Amino acid sequence: MGGGGSVTYGATGALIGRDGDLRRIRELLGIRAGGGSLLLAGDAGVGKTAVLDALAGAADEEGVRVLRAAGVEFEADCSYSCLNQIFFPFLDTLDDLDVPFRDALRVALGFDSGGPPERLVVSNAVLRLLQTVAAGGPLLIVIDDLPWVDRASTAVLGFVARRVTGVGVSFLAAARSGDQSLYEGGALPTYELPPLDEGSAAQLIGSRFPDLARSMRQRLLAVAGGNPLALMELPTALQPAPADPPAVLPLGRRLETLFGSRVTGLPGASRRLLLLAALEGTGDLGVLQAASRQAHDGYTLDDLAPAEREQLVHIEQGTRRLRFRHPLIRSAVVGNSTSSEQRAVHGALAQVLVDQPERRAWHLGEAILEPDEEVAALLEQAAHLTLRRGDAAGGMRTLIRSASLTPQGPDRSRRLAEAAYLGAESTGALANARKLLDDARHAAPELQGSLHSATAAALLVLNSDGDVDTAHRLLVDALESTADTHGYDAGDKALVDALHMLALVCFFGARNELWQPYYRTLEQLRPNPPLFLSALGRTFSDPARTGAAASGELDLLIASLPREIDPLQINRTGTAALYLDRLGEVREAAWRVVRTGRDGGPARRHLSALIHLCLDDYLTGRWDEALDLADEALPVCEDHGYSAFAWYFLYIKSIVLGARGDADKSLATADRVINWASPRGLHTAAHYAHHAAAVAALGRGDFSLAYDHASAVSPAGTLASHAPHALWVAMDLVEAAVRINRHQDAADHARAMREARTAALSSRHAMLMNASTALCSTDDEEALRLFARALATPGAERWRFDFARVQLAHGERLRRTRATADSRKPLGAALLTFEHLGAQPWVERAEQELRAAGWNRRSPREPKAHTLLTPQEWEIARLAASGLTNKQIAERLFLSHRTVGAHLYQVYPKLGITSRAMLRDALDSGATGRRTGAVGDGPDA
Repeated sequence: MGGGGSVTYGATGALIGRDGDLRRIRELLGIRAGGGSLLLAGDAGVGKTAVLDALAGAADEEGVRVLRAAGVEFEADCSYSCLNQIFFPFLDTLDDLDVPFRDALRVALGFDSGGPPERLVVSNAVLRLLQTVAAGGPLLIVIDDLPWVDRASTAVLGFVARRVTGVGVSFLAAARSGDQSLYEGGALPTYELPPLDEGSAAQLIGSRFPDLARSMRQRLLAVAGGNPLALMELPTALQPAPADPPAVLPLGRRLETLFGSRVTGLPGASRRLLLLAALEGTGDLGVLQAASRQAHDGYTLDDLAPAEREQLVHIEQGTRRLRFRHPLIRSAVVGNSTSSEQRAVHGALAQVLVDQPERRAWHLGEAILEPDEEVAALLEQAAHLTLRRGDAAGGMRTLIRSASLTPQGPDRSRRLAEAAYLGAESTGALANARKLLDDARHAAPELQGSLHSATAAALLVLNSDGDVDTAHRLLVDALESTADTHGYDAGDKALVDALHMLALVCFFGARNELWQPYYRTLEQLRPNPPLFLSALGRTFSDPARTGAAASGELDLLIASLPREIDPLQINRTGTAALYLDRLGEVREAAWRVVRTGRDGGPARRHLSALIHLCLDDYLTGRWDEALDLADEALPVCEDHGYSAFAWYFLYIKSIVLGARGDADKSLATADRVINWASPRGLHTAAHYAHHAAAVAALGRGDFSLAYDHASAVSPAGTLASHAPHALWVAMDLVEAAVRINRHQDAADHARAMREARTAALSSRHAMLMNASTALCSTDDEEALRLFARALATPGAERWRFDFARVQLAHGERLRRTRATADSRKPLGAALLTFEHLGAQPWVERAEQELRAAGWNRRSPREPKAHTLLTPQEWEIARLAASGLTNKQIAERLFLSHRTVGAHLYQVYPKLGITSRAMLRDALDSGATGRRTGAVGDGPDA
């Protein structure tokens, strides 16, 4: 943690041995030079806090506004408490923000109630507020003891710190070297504060302890190793100085013991007041004064004087807050107190913090020993306040504390079950969720069918053995057994969550009978089912038959997205939009969820948004981005145990690889998914894999294999009931059937598409239905008319790969009817799209048809750089040529720096260059090299 506030100062108050460090840190921070961010790291006692104080003091003297906060161990579970420290003085300034930002920040900081603000909205609100404040002059934010900052504030501050350069804001945080935080791993530049050099160490100890014997001084210098805290504290601990130094001097953890001895030497009233300050956390003198009156222990703020004289604490005059000189002092204060003294202090604080329900509930929880339902209920309310601010992890921790104070029985079981649900469904803490579920069952064995318990258990089952029938049975039994409790109340959150999970399980199972309990329960919800549940019952279950009827409900859900801040609701809307091909209308909101996930937001939400972006990317030709996002998602699945969702991303990799001609790898990946999914009843996962395999087989001309895979999703002549992905593989089946002379199968399947009126679902399905009918038509005139109708479908060109395939089929039919000249236009257009997509098998088919139509591709002139690169490669190359680093490019394009490096590795040989310095000329003047496929529209985040 931060070093002691005075430990590197000499007797005159000057900071010793840090001139070079201060100068370098100022340069990196860009104070008065546009701003910047920096993490100050170092060993305990090396003087980090002293450096923070010096920098803040110098900045203040220069007219720079300084905002300070510190992480507090005892408030690490109180979400947004650090942001509250920083921005409490700007309560009036919040009104200057746009309404969505103002409201989100007021809720996050606890000034207002409301729905849970999305982490990204809070982050942008803080950034806007800082820009507003910095407009009046440069601003420096200083955060000490970073690892103790609550997780919600850490995520927001990390977001802000990466974006302050150039807006007049400098951000400096301090943490002990090796402490894990969201700022590590290259997220922020780091300056490692070294120990003092030998000369400075000698100057410091000589200044503070001029009478120390030479032998002792030399021994201390050798053992302290330039650590200022050791240099200052060890001589005091060894007074009166022995004639000969001991063989082993206390250091490291023993420094805490030294602080402890100084604490125990204080008067009793001073010790009790320090304990109050340590457990209160923020150092607010008003709270300390009020709590000291409640304690009835006979101490007041005047009793701080001995601790100030001992330089254990100091008072910030500007903020009127008490600060400990070093975190070890706070630890020593708590460590040298009794449990009864701690409980008394927590009780006094709870009586004072009546206007801060979360902190009050937490202190009440620490003040008691025995289970207490009243306190447990207050902690549960505090947990729900935390959840409404979007902090699922904090809500889970508070619910666990609530349950621990709940008497054995149904309420304890219910609270543990809800905590387990949050761990499994949101935060990615699956191992903890399993333990919590076990505890919930032991607390009340008769309530094993509670809704949150069943929902968490179902998700855990899916992500362990993946048994769909078991997960389904858990949920249905719970819905039926708790009917008297939930009463089919559409406002019952546990009921709604359970139904949403049931819809997911039914979708995975892809069987009509699985959906029937969902439909029955939905009909009984009063007064009306939530819009997204109603839409899922139509668009997600059997869209070929019921999807179009839900388009109005989907309109309402999508219309709410621009102002929607709940990532769960955004993902639910994306799920409802999937099979009506409206994921493009969810993209902007989905990217917000992804960015939140990248900044430490809930893993499950992150994955759901990535699924929706990947699927839309495939359909619309953003194949490079789809692969990048799949590569991002798979480690998240592995790290958090979400094995039941990895198959989505394996499908994306398989289908893009197959379409691009790597059929062997595509088919191997598809087989892997099929072999995993089929025994578990995860038929939809198998259907997706069969689709990818069908595309790969079509690409390499193995039409029998393509037919087998396509018909495994849905037999020829029918769109299988409650098998949504039958829609996506329908034209593949028709094309494969025609190629292997199973014309009746092709005709029957095209007829099934028409009878289901799939054209009403989307422009893509309208195009595919007409194209499928054309493919199996024996009447050339009718076929050409249907192809033309398919390609003229408004909006059909959005579906780039499918559209080009229809163009190819149209051109093939034109050539076979001897309309050779007319065939060249659709064939040429298809060829260009296939080249841009990198769909090499289809490039070869289109070229073959064009050659048969008399086309002779002339040798191209030297290609320009933008024709050699995919749009994503072009954008990365352009930014690199402008001077941005890989890390800066990654932040701008929402990629990892490794992905940027990999793309540049591909760019250089394509442009015929060997270094970054050659990029600008290559992009400006064109480049030689082999033409490659281009991809999509690139990231539109």
